[in-house]
Amino acid sequence: MDRKAKDLVVLKVKDSSSFTDFFVICSGTSDRQVKAIADHVAEKLKKAGILPLGIEGGNAGNWILMDYGDVIIHVFYEPTRDFYDIERLWSDVPSMAVGDDVTEITDLTDNM
Repeated sequence: MDRKAKDLVVLKVKDSSSFTDFFVICSGTSDRQVKAIADHVAEKLKKAGILPLGIEGGNAGNWILMDYGDVIIHVFYEPTRDFYDIERLWSDVPSMAVGDDVTEITDLTDNM
């Protein structure tokens, strides 16, 4: 199973939101891939000592929201992402597309 997320985008919502600083948005091509991506992210962050405040949508696999406080991760099934179009709803905030070759982002504030 390929866990590689597609179309990764980071939105800096800090100045427009009272509940988080960043959205990380990505897509999977099937519900199984969406679940695998979310499971992999949760596993890696747990190993780093970072636990979520909450995770929603894990059963369906269309949209999994992972709340880590300052960062909220949205893992979408591609058609669901197109339908909700979060990037358009937050089009007035700084954003950064992350290329497929990027393996780590160390400081979002320098890049946005």
